[in-house]
Amino acid sequence: MEPGDSNSAAGGKTQSASAPPVEGVAGGGTSYGWVDGGLRGTSLGAGVIDHTKVHSEDLLHVWSMPSTANVSQQEAPRPLEKVNLLAARNERESFQIALRPKVSWSTSGIAGSVQIQCTDLCSSSGDRLVVDQSITLRRVVPILGVPDALVPIDPLSPQISLYPGETAAVWVSLNVPCGQPPGLYEGEIFITAVKTELDSRTESLPKSERYRLYRELRSCLDITEPRDYSSPEEMVQRLTSASTTLRRMLDNPALQDCQESNGFGDMMDEDVMNNVSVRLKLSLTVWDFTLPVTPSLPAVFGISETVIEDRFCLEHGTEGWYDALDHHFRWLLQFRISPFFCRWGDSMRILAYTCPWPADHPKANEYYSDPRLAAYAVPYAPILSCTDAAKNSLRREVEILKSKPHWSKAYFYLWDEPLNVEQYDMICNISNELRSYSPDVRILTTYYCGPSGSELAPSTFEAFVKVPNVLRPHTQIFCTSEWVLGTREDLVKDIVAELRPDLGEEWWTYVCMGPSDPQPNWHLGMRGTQHRAVMWRVWKEGGTGFLYWGTNCYEKAMIPSAEVCCLALLEKTGMYLGPDRYTLDHGPVDVMRGEVYRSCRS
Repeated sequence: MEPGDSNSAAGGKTQSASAPPVEGVAGGGTSYGWVDGGLRGTSLGAGVIDHTKVHSEDLLHVWSMPSTANVSQQEAPRPLEKVNLLAARNERESFQIALRPKVSWSTSGIAGSVQIQCTDLCSSSGDRLVVDQSITLRRVVPILGVPDALVPIDPLSPQISLYPGETAAVWVSLNVPCGQPPGLYEGEIFITAVKTELDSRTESLPKSERYRLYRELRSCLDITEPRDYSSPEEMVQRLTSASTTLRRMLDNPALQDCQESNGFGDMMDEDVMNNVSVRLKLSLTVWDFTLPVTPSLPAVFGISETVIEDRFCLEHGTEGWYDALDHHFRWLLQFRISPFFCRWGDSMRILAYTCPWPADHPKANEYYSDPRLAAYAVPYAPILSCTDAAKNSLRREVEILKSKPHWSKAYFYLWDEPLNVEQYDMICNISNELRSYSPDVRILTTYYCGPSGSELAPSTFEAFVKVPNVLRPHTQIFCTSEWVLGTREDLVKDIVAELRPDLGEEWWTYVCMGPSDPQPNWHLGMRGTQHRAVMWRVWKEGGTGFLYWGTNCYEKAMIPSAEVCCLALLEKTGMYLGPDRYTLDHGPVDVMRGEVYRSCRS
């Protein structure tokens, strides 16, 4: 959920914007000397390209794209222009850098690798947005062919590989701290063609030479280790010996290129970057106001604890389990999301909780008091085990929490999409129990229809609208599916008319499997603006909160209990990734058959 104003064009060097050839069409890109776009009057010849002697602009296309764009592998190059962004304090703004090779400069089967380095963004008054703190880089990775996952790029080795005939994208995020002085901040991003790791390894020293260098380094270390010298002459003698050994090592032919450049040949210093790098100019205007630390509209997102346990092979309640949940909680919280963990029971009963520790644990107050948390779910433990011990534990939990200042952020999420009178009655019964502990508890109920088997209203939609009359006073947060509304915004007034704000009742909304395209949702493959429009819609319709059922529930879990998912197996085994990317060998076919067999046997 990254904010996304599109970047504007303002000067900068342009590149050829001709459409790239397509693999398999009119002799499109291959890995042996293909050219995707013209060079600046330079003849590269037919041999292996030395990237250190050719400007990176001659080797690859570089251009910027807004954060709302889906940059596909066949995205056509565009002119390179300066990126201008706008952001408030305590806001994150992002854009993308698209990269597409023109030729190959690698001998290892890929087009080549590029190194991406960003300077700090500086204002005229000397204030800074620092790389790796306020500026982060992530690689956009396709999921089932759709650009989706954002994988962190190691700041110590900011390199990515490019493939012939494919466009890759890097996601750049600028995080503006709350206390950042307003003003115009400017910097640059340098994109440079470099050796691939495989190419570097093939040029490494022979094993025998590495052992010889190791022995000599070991000898120097032994000589210079602290010790009691019998005389000053002995100390001088040993240091002289160490110096001789080190000089002999520096004379090694493998280090000759380092001698010629005084040891800075591959350090990507400023002169090197100016000579061979593509330079993307970047500016950010920081406005003189700050977004509130606590979101004004709660967005509560679910995290399946069972998926975490299965995916990471963790036993419930172990130290590793707590660490994994804590990691998920903190990761979502930084994106202005109020997380809750969940476990589903029968008939869509749900155990929902924001903090895995009990209310009297020090971590609980740390979680609930975090100002970034707009709302938190309190666990209704008897949903798993309706024992006296579970009920006593629940009572104790409520007693502790209701004495805290953050109690106004608490809610209970008991049932997901109840369908019939029996399920509605069970919500009311649980509510009576909770209200006996504290009359001001808030209960959230998600629904998309009225209770079946009731005489609530003559039509399905009217029954849906009348749900508050059934659940009052046993629900305070009425959370309805956007799927019911479709494109009929005028129906909102019918829903809201049934609510009693004077009794503390609120209207929230949610999306899940529906609504489908072209309405806003977070389905894979939808447009970036379509994703953003989910929250735009909430604001425009007047909802006071939003719920999303599962952030880590997707069809990729390769666990024994999972059903056989052919799409996931195709990608896992590498047998078939797309019409232009499938195995040429038989090995992955056998691996795929074995995976299907094991999945069916589990």
